[in-house]
Amino acid sequence: MTNTPIPFGKPQLDADAFDAVRAVLESGMLVHGTVTPAFEKAFAERIGVAEAVAVSSCTAGLHLTLFTRGIGPGDRVAVPAMTHVATAHSVELVGAEPVFIDVDPATGNMDPAALEALDGPLAAIMPVHYLGLPCDMDRIMAVAKSKEAFVLEDCALAVDATWGNRKAGTIGLAGSFSFYPVKHMTSIEGGMVTTNDPVLANDLRRRRAFGYNRALGERTKPGLYDVDILGMNYRMSEVEAAVGLAQIPHLDNFMADRSRNDAALRAIVGKIEGVTVFPDKVGPATSSHYCLNAVLPRDGSISRDRVVEGLKQRQIGSSVHYPGPVPLFTYYSQKYGYKSGQFPVAEWLADQTISLPVGPHLSESDAQRVGNAFQEAYNEAS
Repeated sequence: MTNTPIPFGKPQLDADAFDAVRAVLESGMLVHGTVTPAFEKAFAERIGVAEAVAVSSCTAGLHLTLFTRGIGPGDRVAVPAMTHVATAHSVELVGAEPVFIDVDPATGNMDPAALEALDGPLAAIMPVHYLGLPCDMDRIMAVAKSKEAFVLEDCALAVDATWGNRKAGTIGLAGSFSFYPVKHMTSIEGGMVTTNDPVLANDLRRRRAFGYNRALGERTKPGLYDVDILGMNYRMSEVEAAVGLAQIPHLDNFMADRSRNDAALRAIVGKIEGVTVFPDKVGPATSSHYCLNAVLPRDGSISRDRVVEGLKQRQIGSSVHYPGPVPLFTYYSQKYGYKSGQFPVAEWLADQTISLPVGPHLSESDAQRVGNAFQEAYNEAS
């Protein structure tokens, strides 16, 4: 039926996920069980990294990694101006200063030239793989080396995205992934930090659970624990881990569906004059196909509101990635004095982007319907 609603995203949960949740609930072991380590191991193997540490969200993973690495007041951390606010918030939460970098008009990713031109020291660089297309990691890693900074990849939309023969989340010191319900895979809520540094992984595991040190506690109080470092409550529950673990065997099909739907949608929307569609491959970078961004003309000649309304009338869900450059949100603009016009590419994307669905809840014909609906809505707004 052509009038059946197509939402922007929808979690794909099969019977195995329900069975896994029931097994956890019946076990009575809802945290600190065996399912979370199994999920960590399976995800690490999927990404191709030595260690994966499950946390309560991608934001928690970013914050915890910065905190564990000792980033704090007086430190500067480079982040893109176009991202989810969580990227910058994680920097603020440790007391460091986010230094915003405008993005590349060809990809929406952190502009490596602007990063290279940045004056002053950096303690860390946080590239965000925008909509799942990896940033130029060679240039970013080179800047990090020159400034003696570490790289923390924001992989919230980048499961299975690749930079050459390596996946996102394996290139910097660490990467943080999101398992929010409409992402590539879900654990209801939750996230995962990936790293090849075993010392960092061990510290993250301890700090995600208050800094418990059971081995130290056993020496004086058998069966109890001591606390010798500062930590937080950023654990993932066994129920969430069970859902995440059940999702991994389905990822190949999920990703194939996304790639197919992206191609079908791109074949229509990419031909519309005046609409910018970012590529899904640039050099060694291959996208994870989170969604397809249709970016309207910079001159504002096409009303985004009218196009979105036209999509709604045709029962097509859409989103915006993202509603504003982070430095121009009230909190950041008031604190740091950023002004409109300082991040022209990010401002264009914030004002004129419409994100269209390509997830595995769509069939190929659904994706074509989305593309045709967008073209009709765009023509009506012209």
